[in-house]
Amino acid sequence: MIYFDNAATTKPCSEAVEAVMKGLELFGNPSSLHGMGVEAECLINRARSSIAGSLGAADEEIYFTSCATESSNTAIFGIARTIGKRKKRIVTTSVEHPSVQVCCDELEKQGFEIVRVTPGEDGKISAEDIIAAVNDNTCLVSCMLVNNETGRILPVEKAFRAIKRRFPQTVTHCDCVQGYLKIPVKVKKLYADIISLSGHKIHAPKGIGAMYIKKGVRVPAFMYGGGQEKGFRSGTECVPLICGFGAAAEKYADTIGERFEKAAALRNYLFEKCGENGIHVNSDTECSPYISSIAVDGYKSEVLLHFLEQRGIYVSSGSACSKGKKSSVIREFGIAEKYQDSTLRVSFSEENTAQEIDSLIEALKSARQKLCGTR
Repeated sequence: MIYFDNAATTKPCSEAVEAVMKGLELFGNPSSLHGMGVEAECLINRARSSIAGSLGAADEEIYFTSCATESSNTAIFGIARTIGKRKKRIVTTSVEHPSVQVCCDELEKQGFEIVRVTPGEDGKISAEDIIAAVNDNTCLVSCMLVNNETGRILPVEKAFRAIKRRFPQTVTHCDCVQGYLKIPVKVKKLYADIISLSGHKIHAPKGIGAMYIKKGVRVPAFMYGGGQEKGFRSGTECVPLICGFGAAAEKYADTIGERFEKAAALRNYLFEKCGENGIHVNSDTECSPYISSIAVDGYKSEVLLHFLEQRGIYVSSGSACSKGKKSSVIREFGIAEKYQDSTLRVSFSEENTAQEIDSLIEALKSARQKLCGTR
């Protein structure tokens, strides 16, 4: 099996699996006062510290959720419920993940003014355009760090820094799912008040996410009940999944630079091989090396995807959340229409090799010979 769909989900690392098993074995309720409960609580605290440390945050600024979608929903609707009572503008981009896009669409129906900053002719989102869209009536700015379909890195730091200086009461939210532990993410440098994180994108299990909420920023409670997560998200914590998330964060936090260089080498090799074989590349070397968008002109993405799958090669046709629907994000980035239906997303982890890229290219060459094109 050759797995190039790491932007959709990653294989859990051995450290995460071991931590999950430990969390299952120490099965006490972390809210219980007896020894087994205290042991479970200690496991949660260690995981929280690992994630906080990887972001340069304080432990008390990290809250566990079920996934990054929950984190982003909680942030966007929470700020709309508080600051949004008197400030009705939300600034975002037209290339966000659906967990942000759909929230903004819903708030627009409720009377909020949603400003969606679009890429320029060069396919890049401008920090100046994001900054210019913010005014005194803006309650929230939500901007992803790394696009999940093309790997485009957005100018979050530059935009958020200027926004917080001019409009300090405006809340800044960043979906860091595809950037966390792949490129450096530190809360003080990013100028984000709220950050959404996902476990299963960093070799931890599915079903666990986290939010960074800067001290002093008020986000209403998501769930009410027993008061877990300092009253922010009630409900008994999923100790095994939290342990797995913490273990993955602990493993990968100190190797970001080393893994980035390896991913960049793989990306460059992929681009070289695509160029040699007439395969169009939608991304560029300014994008995250972990995510590359390519296109085989004249062949439908879904057909290519299944052709590759039959040969044990797993890629994606775009965002996993789209389930095969045509991507609006690809169009927003200005990718030519003839490539939009032929786009494949190739996303790496540190386990991928150049030999696997060779196999991918050979399989795509075979597809051209055996499949009927759409021309």
